[in-house]
Amino acid sequence: MIDHRRHHPALVLFKIGKLIRNSIFIIFILFVFQADNDGPLFVYGRYAFLLIFALSIVSIILNWLMTTYTLDDQRFYLRRGIFSKTDQSIPFSKIQNINRHTSFFHRMLGLTSIRFETGIAGEDATVSFEVATKKEAARLESMVQEHKESLDVEPDTADGTEDSSETENAPISQKQPEQRTIHFQPTRRDLLKASMTSFSFLLLIPLLASLYYNVAEFFSLEERLDSIGASLLGSPWVIAIAVAVIIAASFTFGIIHTFIKYGKYEISSDSERVHIKKGVVSEASFSIAKERVQAVEMTQTFSKRVLGLAEVKLISAGSLSVGAEDLNISSLYPFLPKQKAYALVAELLPGYQIQEDMQRLPRRALWLRILKPSWFWLIATAALFFFQPQFLSISQTWWIASILLLIIIFTSRLLDFLHTRYLLNEELIQLKDGGFTSTLFVTKREKIVEVEITQNRIQRAFGLSSLKTATRARPIHTSYLNDVPDALAGNFRLWYRDRTKEIKLDGSS
Repeated sequence: MIDHRRHHPALVLFKIGKLIRNSIFIIFILFVFQADNDGPLFVYGRYAFLLIFALSIVSIILNWLMTTYTLDDQRFYLRRGIFSKTDQSIPFSKIQNINRHTSFFHRMLGLTSIRFETGIAGEDATVSFEVATKKEAARLESMVQEHKESLDVEPDTADGTEDSSETENAPISQKQPEQRTIHFQPTRRDLLKASMTSFSFLLLIPLLASLYYNVAEFFSLEERLDSIGASLLGSPWVIAIAVAVIIAASFTFGIIHTFIKYGKYEISSDSERVHIKKGVVSEASFSIAKERVQAVEMTQTFSKRVLGLAEVKLISAGSLSVGAEDLNISSLYPFLPKQKAYALVAELLPGYQIQEDMQRLPRRALWLRILKPSWFWLIATAALFFFQPQFLSISQTWWIASILLLIIIFTSRLLDFLHTRYLLNEELIQLKDGGFTSTLFVTKREKIVEVEITQNRIQRAFGLSSLKTATRARPIHTSYLNDVPDALAGNFRLWYRDRTKEIKLDGSS
């Protein structure tokens, strides 16, 4: 085992940069906007801020000095702590996902970050290198991968000295990196669709509004803008041009935002892992072993259903986040054409063949859903009747809002009935439900760790039941399917009992 080494020195700059970024608002208030304010609150506030800022920098440097790591051919060895030392050992066999993230800061210095996700719960669930050279990140990743490959193809050497001597004399060939197959790269048309479907063009309006209110709080902009606005609003042509400019700027902003986020998106795979890359300015990559995929989830919002798009997510036993940022990297691609999504899942995971021909719920399930009282509507109607708000000077607005809410609720229940489908075959189960947003859940029988079949009195009268499945993930992923026929519930119970033929129990020796 090699000696412990510290993380890359640029980690100190990285953490100081994050500290400045998190403190920028306070810095502007104390040292820019209120720089001439000699009040005790601001004077002592500046001293307190400088003291806390200096202590934070000292803490960052000490943490870097006291945090070390090393590894052998089987595990990571981590050591950290300033006053209280903590030693941690994480076996490579526990690592499930490998994430890479290269931000703009990393690219400027030719660095990257790498994160190894395990199935262990708690704060010690990951081994994170926030700043590392690309060579070091590749070395760490290759050692983990080589260990996993050695476990998969471990030779049987307990059959005598003759076989072992042949193994010793055999030439050692270095394994070449396996060629990846690229399955999907978005075109310009795909990116344009994504910008429209994600409504990212609407982000500009709240962004400008937030910027205005933050600036107006310290500068007297309202009086100046009131005089300018009064002169501009007097001309209809100026209003039309201003609206056109805002719309054009919003769509341009949405397209640029989508291109930066999904411009270099790539989905590829080899025989063992699925690889996802994304990002133009800030790059992120993720890989997951195909055997670690617990389920596939396909989601369609109302707008995506109209355009024939869908989002496919891989549900894994490990976390799929990269650091503190929510990169949504568990999604294969949020705006895949529906048929392309089915084909892509079949290419990446041959064991998950999604079938569109599924069984619907019986009509009595619709009557049960219509007759079921809506407590949300009753409470909302009571609140509307009590407060009786008025909108656009319309009297008795409360009962109009109550009727509209009731229509929305029954429309959602009708859509949920039309979308709800199910399918059981020898290995897979497919469950689909949802109103305005539908979700298709597909998993293997061996991946389900818990099932529950329930039936209330009303369902018993209609001959219906509810199913619940729990799949291993972090956190546990739970799926529901309500108001299915009793015959399906019985078949599901028998189907799940055959799981014992597929799973392998640990500790059998």
